[in-house]
Amino acid sequence: MRRGGSRESLGDRAAQSGVAPPSRPAPAPSTDGGMPVGRHCWVHDPPEAAGTWPGLLVEWRQAADGWQGRVSYAVSRPHGSALVEAWLPAARLEPR
Repeated sequence: MRRGGSRESLGDRAAQSGVAPPSRPAPAPSTDGGMPVGRHCWVHDPPEAAGTWPGLLVEWRQAADGWQGRVSYAVSRPHGSALVEAWLPAARLEPR
């Protein structure tokens, strides 16, 4: 695609360069076969704030009662937002 005259677009020049685009990194593996670590997720009904909140899954661990994910998420408070990091049951986490 050409814009504004006879100059080729950056995309056209990159395609003609012969250099392959960088490969996208594979998603980080998960320990439990579910959602990969480092992935955005929905946090459902954490103890300190009912509702669904956006979060980031940091790591997995297996506890006596099943899998738990360590997540970071922000919740609304009366005087602003608060960042929370907690271990929650896998059932409360959903991929985004």
